[in-house]
Amino acid sequence: MPARAPMTIVAGIDVGGTFTDLVLFDPTAGTVRLAKTPTTPANQATGALAALDQAGVPPSQVDLIIHGTTTTTNAVLERRLARTGLITTQGFRDVLELGRRTRPNPYGMTGRFTPIIPRDLRLEVPERTDAQGRILTPLDEATTRQAIAHLLAQGCEALVIHFLHAYANPTHELRAAEIARELWPTPWITAGHQLLSESREYERGVTAAVNASVQPVLERYLARLQSELTLRGYPRDLLVVTGNGGMASARTVSREAAKTVMSGPASGVMAALATARRAGIPNLITYDMGGTSTDVALIKSGTAPVSSEIELEYAMPIHLPMVDVRTVGAGGGSIARLTPSGLLEVGPASAGADPGPIAAGRGGTLPTITDANLLLGRLDPARFPALESARRILTDTIAAPLSLTPEEAAAAILRIADTRMANAIRMVSLSLGADPRDYTLFAFGGAGPLHAAALARELGLPRVLVPARPGITNALGCATADLRFDFVRTLARPLPSLDIADVHTILATHESQGRALIAAEPVPTTSITTTHAADMQFVGQTHLLRVPLPSPTPTLADLHTLFEQAYRARFHVELPEIRPALVNLATSVTGHRPPLDLRLLLDPTQRRPTLAQAQTTTRPAWFGAWHDTPVYRRDHLPPDATLTGPAILEQMDSTTLLPPGDRLAQDADGNLLIEISPPGPGRKPAPSTPPLTSS
Repeated sequence: MPARAPMTIVAGIDVGGTFTDLVLFDPTAGTVRLAKTPTTPANQATGALAALDQAGVPPSQVDLIIHGTTTTTNAVLERRLARTGLITTQGFRDVLELGRRTRPNPYGMTGRFTPIIPRDLRLEVPERTDAQGRILTPLDEATTRQAIAHLLAQGCEALVIHFLHAYANPTHELRAAEIARELWPTPWITAGHQLLSESREYERGVTAAVNASVQPVLERYLARLQSELTLRGYPRDLLVVTGNGGMASARTVSREAAKTVMSGPASGVMAALATARRAGIPNLITYDMGGTSTDVALIKSGTAPVSSEIELEYAMPIHLPMVDVRTVGAGGGSIARLTPSGLLEVGPASAGADPGPIAAGRGGTLPTITDANLLLGRLDPARFPALESARRILTDTIAAPLSLTPEEAAAAILRIADTRMANAIRMVSLSLGADPRDYTLFAFGGAGPLHAAALARELGLPRVLVPARPGITNALGCATADLRFDFVRTLARPLPSLDIADVHTILATHESQGRALIAAEPVPTTSITTTHAADMQFVGQTHLLRVPLPSPTPTLADLHTLFEQAYRARFHVELPEIRPALVNLATSVTGHRPPLDLRLLLDPTQRRPTLAQAQTTTRPAWFGAWHDTPVYRRDHLPPDATLTGPAILEQMDSTTLLPPGDRLAQDADGNLLIEISPPGPGRKPAPSTPPLTSS
């Protein structure tokens, strides 16, 4: 691959629910610039441009801008979607609505589900292909044209073509797309097999419907942002983080808009991966607590978790490779209230950024997790103008009805929130067969480091890693993201009837396509790696098990052995009497970018020679009782500083809490490592890892 010119100044911009964050690396000058501006939900581009302005570097001087966005995720969750029509195989109009045998609620028979495309915009045409790709009924082109004309008359601006078994033979979908392009006035046409070439018509159909309905939303947003950047002198394509933790240029990403769902959470996991690799810590549980929610993921052996089984909400499966992040509705703005039966409840409702916590003084009237932390002395009272209002309202609404002191009520709010977040961590780790005690908790987000030590103690985790800039870690993930492209192809064959030459051909094609896509992006890469896997099952089973393939040319015996090993490792059982089947082949091709120097995130000129000089004050903080707690400026800590709690470390983007008895040290990148002590019953000792040094 020809060498491409190096890109020196790199900016990562992440749009969150409350704030838009920016981190800008200038390796030549040896500096990093940071920005945090309010998110502008009506037009996220405004907040992104404001962050660039705050950083003080003109876009004309930036070589590469990488953007993490919540545009598509919010559009789906809030149903702010383009009007979309669907053309499908005769008899299968209601696939999107029938779904699987699941319920919105675990108990009871009630619930509501609204499909992305309403029934009157889902039309059928005569055509049929079987699961082996044989054409049983030719495509009726006249009816197809009539259906397209009808959808246009109904005001649709995006179109989905979703035919049964198009993964096995896409001839009819391709022909219908050709006809549509002759008649459809916009480019927003999604042929299902081109986005997702695998079986299971419900999941494939929902994925295609999501893609088509967010295409116009994403393309308009990116066009506005790219246009503004160009007017300000930015000379290159804007790059967008995708849900698999990679990225692609704005000019191409809207064709597969569904791949940007989970863009924001994915960038946080990528930042955790980059940070942990330098720190020599291979096993992490990432814990991102923001203003409205908490995202949790598991990194094992230095590999980010990617799944094709993500369900954005009930009956909304998006079967594209995405970083496996689980979300719980607990953030700094989560509201605490008493239920009609008198029980204390925290979240999932949130005060958000407007009005926000009571103590912020912007009209909030309901106590939040942030208010509770403030009342317990864990946050700087000078930053909150309405502290006494928060104390009064929390006393009236929570403490007095429960016959508690304000401090006890605030501590109860935090305890409930911590329990909910701990359960999310248990879910993501235990469901993947991992013991959380073997992992380090990677705490970030504006509120994550405040709760991390308590969560680690609750879960029996031996230590916590707090990155240099917890509150802008997602933006860091944007800046460090690699190029990544994923491919899936369904074969659905029992191993005895599988032609292994087909396997080799498909995997080789995937790799060549991935390398071509990487070469087409205007981003320098240092190397390209390819990983292959097979989705397999025993004949008669419904659930798939992803089996990594060490080679793109496995034999049938290799596939059989690898599947049995993976099945035994996951379920601790052997089933030699049942035949295995290969369902899907999957390939990921990653173009690795030159690494950024994360030591620049903390300005070394701000360091102080002693801990005493880094301390700003002492204030009472509640840890079951009041403790006089020293407060430090994190940026001022000496590089070799160690601390034993209680202590509070404050910085521009976050606050880290060190409870009594816990110990803190730093590595060469300025990351904080908190050892949770004393070991509680059932807690494992800290896993053996290299010393805290950075490569």
